[in-house]
Amino acid sequence: MIGLSFLVLLVAGAGWGYLKLTGSIHTFSADGISGDRPPDTSAGQNVLVIGSDTRSGDNRGLGGGSGEVGRSDTAFLLHVYADHKHAVAVSIPRDSLVDIPACRKPGGEWTAPAHHAIFNGAFSVGETAEGNPACTQNTVEHLTGLRVDHTVVVDFAGFSALTSAVGGVRVCLPQDVYQQDLNPKRPTRGERVFEQGPQTVSGQRALDYVRIRHGIGDGSDIGRIKRQQAFLGSLVKRVKSRGLNPTTLLPLANAAADAMTVDPGLGSADKLLSFALSMKNIDLRNTKFVTIPWRYEGARVAVVEPEADALWAALKADRTIDGQDATGTSRGRGATPAPGKPSPTAPVSGTGIDVAVYNGTTVTGLAARAAELLRTHGFTVTGTATANAQDQARTVVTYGPGGRAGAETTARLFGGARIKESGNAGIQVIVGRDYADNPTPVPAAPTPDAVPAGVADGARSAADDPCSDLSYG
Repeated sequence: MIGLSFLVLLVAGAGWGYLKLTGSIHTFSADGISGDRPPDTSAGQNVLVIGSDTRSGDNRGLGGGSGEVGRSDTAFLLHVYADHKHAVAVSIPRDSLVDIPACRKPGGEWTAPAHHAIFNGAFSVGETAEGNPACTQNTVEHLTGLRVDHTVVVDFAGFSALTSAVGGVRVCLPQDVYQQDLNPKRPTRGERVFEQGPQTVSGQRALDYVRIRHGIGDGSDIGRIKRQQAFLGSLVKRVKSRGLNPTTLLPLANAAADAMTVDPGLGSADKLLSFALSMKNIDLRNTKFVTIPWRYEGARVAVVEPEADALWAALKADRTIDGQDATGTSRGRGATPAPGKPSPTAPVSGTGIDVAVYNGTTVTGLAARAAELLRTHGFTVTGTATANAQDQARTVVTYGPGGRAGAETTARLFGGARIKESGNAGIQVIVGRDYADNPTPVPAAPTPDAVPAGVADGARSAADDPCSDLSYG
């Protein structure tokens, strides 16, 4: 899904320039969009792209989800910078645990808000074949604090048609893949469907490739997102290598028009064309793909704070993920970091910050490990000890009067840590079971291009070689 949808947004504008859209454009109702939305303050533009995993209509024979209920397969928030030459796509794993706000069902009634729910459940609210894009948009706005300007839904049939229209995409697999890897419920391994090494895929085989979750890599949705991001780079390079002309782009534009359902703001040929042309100058080399800062929470994915908030703050200020403006050469409007919010990729420096570390678990040596991590980043560790209670589930950073800024800096080293004001002077870290389960590795030294946990796993230029990216599976 990620391949078709992003390619549509980046290069189909030229195709639509040649194509007279005479067919209907599929739109979803705006009645379900929340009235409680973030303000429209970003200098850039935010586009939510949702891959629909459904077996209805032309998707029936393409291996979508079971049943007729529309489900989301892949989703990302695309931020187009104000210069209309740079962009960043933030993938949101389908298994992410988020708060889903009230959403409208087909009958008109609204659901109660859901806490700690799976992200892709938002698209299924109402259990209709076409899904609920408005609910997913509400959820993303609630999660990010960013106003979504447009929402685009892309289906399996469109993806299959696109990859065929461009003559296939070059990929590389680290090992053989069998039928059981595509369908883990099979009792036997089945036949080999992909052989190890480089190959070209299109149509159904391309769809199978981007949807592989088991058999290669770590079997997670995070691993699949990495593979999809690499596939996208190869796909867009394939289109551009064939030339942006009517012969190559007309099939692409046709596939895109048939594959998409859009918000009412894009619901006419003129609006869709204007939108696409506004994005045609975005160069692939100026486009980054990242994954929302994350960590595993059992079989699910938890969003890591404060890194995620810092990422959203950067996009709201129209800053790139390295804290610069979009061009990287000047610091104009929106380039100043939001007060109290460090750049999500700024190195953590603890110079001048004193911290005491306490082990809030029964894991031996955990306070010492956390202390070494802090010292590596320049913090002064005043001591380590065992906490009064050893049943701490989540790491907590406490601070006394005037210590909040130092506590926020400290918490950036402990993904998911909670910051809490205390009556005691100074800063204390009480490491919890979350740190024991997912300890932050101690680096040799902080580096200027360090990025937060989770983001680093997906951050790469879209122009990278997909075979080298896929060597990990």
